Amino acid sequence: MNVQIEESWKAHLEPEFEKDYFRTLTDFVKSEYSQYQIFPPGKLIFNAFNLCPFDKVKVVIIGQDPYHGPGQAHGLCFSVNDGVPFPPSLVNIFKEIKADIGVDAPTTGNLTRWAEQGVLLLNATLTVRAHQAGSHQNRGWEAFTDAAIRALAEGKENLVFILWGSYAQKKGAFIDRNKHLVLTSAHPSPLSAYNGFFGNKHFSRANDYLKAHGETEIVW
Repeated sequence: MNVQIEESWKAHLEPEFEKDYFRTLTDFVKSEYSQYQIFPPGKLIFNAFNLCPFDKVKVVIIGQDPYHGPGQAHGLCFSVNDGVPFPPSLVNIFKEIKADIGVDAPTTGNLTRWAEQGVLLLNATLTVRAHQAGSHQNRGWEAFTDAAIRALAEGKENLVFILWGSYAQKKGAFIDRNKHLVLTSAHPSPLSAYNGFFGNKHFSRANDYLKAHGETEIVW
């Protein structure tokens, strides 16, 4: 199958493209795009991979679903396009960054600048039907993104995995804590942010770990 994805990722994920589940998933996704409004736009489905090649990954943040409102999703978890109001979780992420390292919230919720520094902003499910949260779950995307996380966890060392909320924590449960730093806390959603997301200091802790292992820190 001819999947348009960044070359280093293609090399690591090639076996997935030939599996039955991925063929079924591809047929489903094509059918959905032909019938409904689906986010993100088709060319941005693999944006997280394309902006952050396998060899450049330093930090992995795992989300669940793309945003399902118009103009929001562009293939990076928690991120929105320039000019789009910040969703509540992103507001809280910027609040924690301010409290943790003193950096003010930016004028845009577009996190491309993180991706380009080596932060893989990976949703578990890479597509969604407009206004229907979770509508593309359990169709095969989870197996594909599990394979991507496994490739990183097994093929690299000294990565930082940031797992907010129980869903991300389950998805990253197999990661070897002796090889990588795994940071966990409540999700930044307003429903849970006060249960341990605020004050988690994940941004400074990630940078301290990267610095200790000879990597440049992320400019959050």
